[in-house]
Amino acid sequence: MGWEPMAVRAVCWALFGVLCTAAPAAAADRPAGVLAPDSFPIATDARLGGDETQTRFVMDLNRKIDLHAFTLADPYRVVLDLPQVVFQLPPKSGEGGRGLIKAFRFGLVMPGGSRVVFDLAKPVRIDKAFVIDAADDAPARLVLDLVATDRDSFLRKIAADEKAARAEAPPATAAPNDTTDPRPLVVLDPGHGGIDTGTKASSGDLEKDIVLDFAKRLGERVEKMGKYRVLLTRTDDTFVPLGDRVRIARNAGAALFVSIHADSLPRGEGDAQGATVYTLSDTATDSAAARLAEQENRADVIAGVDLKAEPDDVAGILIDLAQRETKTFSLQFAHKLIGDMKEVARLHKEPIKSAGFRVLRAPDVPSVLVELGYVSNKQDLQSLLSDSWRDHTADSIAQAIDGFFSGHPIGARTAN
Repeated sequence: MGWEPMAVRAVCWALFGVLCTAAPAAAADRPAGVLAPDSFPIATDARLGGDETQTRFVMDLNRKIDLHAFTLADPYRVVLDLPQVVFQLPPKSGEGGRGLIKAFRFGLVMPGGSRVVFDLAKPVRIDKAFVIDAADDAPARLVLDLVATDRDSFLRKIAADEKAARAEAPPATAAPNDTTDPRPLVVLDPGHGGIDTGTKASSGDLEKDIVLDFAKRLGERVEKMGKYRVLLTRTDDTFVPLGDRVRIARNAGAALFVSIHADSLPRGEGDAQGATVYTLSDTATDSAAARLAEQENRADVIAGVDLKAEPDDVAGILIDLAQRETKTFSLQFAHKLIGDMKEVARLHKEPIKSAGFRVLRAPDVPSVLVELGYVSNKQDLQSLLSDSWRDHTADSIAQAIDGFFSGHPIGARTAN
């Protein structure tokens, strides 16, 4: 009829509230998985209800937890910060939406901390965000109520929250810089992590897991040489914002930064294969490089990080990149890397490219991004999942790192 009487709307809203407090599905109906340690709360189910004026999200938990809710703009998002939670939600949870919520994602963002990020159809006001204790046969429940609002009101609330957060923020901690050890520091950066899974192979394997395993193997080989120190930007399934990856390298006095990824082409866009090494450039080599850079640079948006909060050393980084020495060293290392990798790994038909990757924007650290291959290609995926291939390819990259430092005096650089 084009309109909905308020009484009907109220009844529907109340009915969803009743459904949200119904008993959870039996354990046999839940997805199989390893049970979490008793120290971590467990999320077992999640559901949405409502319409484009009011939407409710409910998540079942095995016990009550604390939460912090806030909003972010461009794109419109709501973020829930939680203590570390083990998510045992049904398959495909969050892939679809309802009402004001288009989709949501969840995962670990730091040791001890998890996050749920909601992609919104329009600006909203957080009407309620709370967790209730378990009662009778019902589990503990996290409840988020959203109400549609206008953009101006949405942005004013964000500005107020940001002002309060800056006033309460603790001082940032820097990565340790061992100035007593003169050996060059190599920082390895396994892409993605935590809530940001990266690409997903047809086998179900995730990019974040593939590249973390590879980075650990590479780190072991570089350290065994005895000539270099090694630091990983993450050593477990934790989300690390792009700006933090840059700061980790700079604060620690890195002499070389290697970011490790695995690409994927969307269905219908061909079947590329082989490894590619990227350096930073304001102008992408081609449309594929531009697409990949845009995709990788959205990692912070996926995890609900406010990109406007970047400090000056990252926000003004493109100007600093006018330092020709760093650009030159990065390109020289890229060529060295390709020369060694081609002996053991299949290479892309254009193995060296450039694009505007935010993770490569350290102005004083030679940096490259290595795409090990395409998980969308059957042959590449087979290699990426092979222990033998990973070991041989890690050996070749370690050899390239050693060869790079052997020909350059920058290895002894330390942070100021």
